[in-house]
Amino acid sequence: MNTGLVLLGVVALVGVWAIWAYNRFVALTNRCEEGWSDIEVQMKRRYDLIPNLVETVKGYAKHEAGTLQSVTDARTKAMGAQSVADHAVAENMLTSALKSLFAVAESYPDLKANTNFLELQRELSDTENKIQAARRFYNSVVIELQNALEQFPTNLIGNMFGFKTREFFALADGEEAAKNPVKVSF
Repeated sequence: MNTGLVLLGVVALVGVWAIWAYNRFVALTNRCEEGWSDIEVQMKRRYDLIPNLVETVKGYAKHEAGTLQSVTDARTKAMGAQSVADHAVAENMLTSALKSLFAVAESYPDLKANTNFLELQRELSDTENKIQAARRFYNSVVIELQNALEQFPTNLIGNMFGFKTREFFALADGEEAAKNPVKVSF
């Protein structure tokens, strides 16, 4: 009788732990989705700012059509990216194109003093900071999910129910790119 109760207690304890582990995976998966959604919202905000920025610069720097076109092309590629890795590559291209655009703007004092241009710079800088924060949150949840999927004994539940890790949203240049975000101030 006592052995039966102990065995029943152990089975109940394992069952409660399995439910807890399953629910943890569900929560981590949902947090990954939430984190990626936050990144997408900020990237969309960035994409929406770029046409206004290009139009503002176009009025002052008419002979810089190549730079303006590269920003527009990079934006289009970034908007069409499907996977996390594709987004990382496209965002790096867009960041590079924006750096070129701001370098061109350095040559136009009237542009640098334009109120609309200054407001767009401020908004883009704010958006870049929000993207970086959203990326940090997303990547921290991805590592937490990955750890749970690789550590014993939670990996048993994760594998049993088919939970999968997510890709990190990393810049192509890793830490170097994170140290040098788009500079939008003059």
